[in-house]
Amino acid sequence: MFILAKTFTNYIRPIQMKKISILLLLTLFVSGAFAAKSGWVNLFNGKNLDGWKVVNGNADYKIVNGEIVGTSICNSPNSFLATGVNYGDFILEYEMKMDRGLNSGVQIRSISDPAVMNGRVHGYQVECDDSERAWSAGIYDEARRGWLYPMEYNQAAKKSYKKGEWNSYRVECVGNTIRTWLNGVPCANLVDDMTASGLIALQVHAIGDRKEDEGKTICWRNIRIKTEKLAAEQKKTDAPEVSYLSNTLTKAQQKEGWKLLWDGKSMNGWLNARDGKLPTKGWTILDNEVVANLKDNKGGGDIVTEKEYKNFILEIDFKFTPRANGGIKYFIQPNPKGEGFSNIGCEYQILDDKLHPDAKAGINGDRTLASLYDLIPANSQKFDPAQSVKRSNGVNQWERARIEVRGEKVAHYLNGIKIVEYIRGTPEWKALVATSKFAKVAGFGEYATGHILLQDHGDEVHYRNIKIKEL
Repeated sequence: MFILAKTFTNYIRPIQMKKISILLLLTLFVSGAFAAKSGWVNLFNGKNLDGWKVVNGNADYKIVNGEIVGTSICNSPNSFLATGVNYGDFILEYEMKMDRGLNSGVQIRSISDPAVMNGRVHGYQVECDDSERAWSAGIYDEARRGWLYPMEYNQAAKKSYKKGEWNSYRVECVGNTIRTWLNGVPCANLVDDMTASGLIALQVHAIGDRKEDEGKTICWRNIRIKTEKLAAEQKKTDAPEVSYLSNTLTKAQQKEGWKLLWDGKSMNGWLNARDGKLPTKGWTILDNEVVANLKDNKGGGDIVTEKEYKNFILEIDFKFTPRANGGIKYFIQPNPKGEGFSNIGCEYQILDDKLHPDAKAGINGDRTLASLYDLIPANSQKFDPAQSVKRSNGVNQWERARIEVRGEKVAHYLNGIKIVEYIRGTPEWKALVATSKFAKVAGFGEYATGHILLQDHGDEVHYRNIKIKEL
């Protein structure tokens, strides 16, 4: 009986396997036909790397079980497996799994041109982040401007990444918008117009000489793209919008109540702090930027807004030159001694921390970049231990300052990350002021309203995208 059963099983198994194989082929055929009909195209055929090429680094990419597997290698720069075709508007979907301790991402609308940085891949990257920082599906500008959409902008979505497991990504690039989803959760919502088209590339990030990370892998599968009839396919998102358009408000920003404080072409709305009149020198308007002390146009003095503000969110993009000192001040009052305005107020410090001597002055670094000048040092680890102390893009690179005033509570942000927070009028506040250079200024920082000031410290500092939302 046992022998008969075993013989019967051996006989029927090949028939079953044949049926299963036929069913699998039919399923693949139907799904492929459906994908073609719906406009989706597979970027990876599951068999080989046709249509892809390795650029920059020395990491190995191979096919294992129908997946692209990239392996980390010591002492190699970032490696990229790139498409041979540029893509402009598209919806991209893929699955990705990464060994613990690594960092990776997928480049979109990116460039590898031998005439630019010796062909180094640069451009937008959709992040894969295994660290406690948890910025997966955020948008990084590889080898160019740094982080554009760190996931601090959308903290609720930081829990969507599954460490060491397969994760489903969706990226919608349409016009000047780039939006991401991770495992179905809306993550980034970026508006930027620097690059409209470019490569898609899979990154194996450099690990330096960390032997413990050598041989770890990043895997990709089910990579597909749609480039036509995108409107019907686009999903709605509730991710906060972040825009880098030059001196332009998006429709969403206008609806939310944002206003431009600078029109990009004149000094209308700003006054010379010395005499309260329209600035006539010292500030140069150039390429949608307003620049303090550019070359031979110097000595203009501080400038202030015509209007006073009480509760608000202020955003300003700034860029400082080597050894430069500047600042953004708020709660500025008219000069009690006559015309013009006082230059004393709470200050978001702008400084070249590496070269300017003021970085070593004050107490515990309270005169460094993004600090509340002479009172509170900038330190994002006070709000999240997983962050670096300060993420600055450095000299001659654009940074984004954000100042939030909600009654007595005030916060500074640098490039989207909270870096200072304080409450005015408290015993702690008064103690800070008492040990600062403002100790003899009655009621320092406690005015209910005030003007906003851009400081002329004698150094070249650039500003653009100056906007405000009153609360």
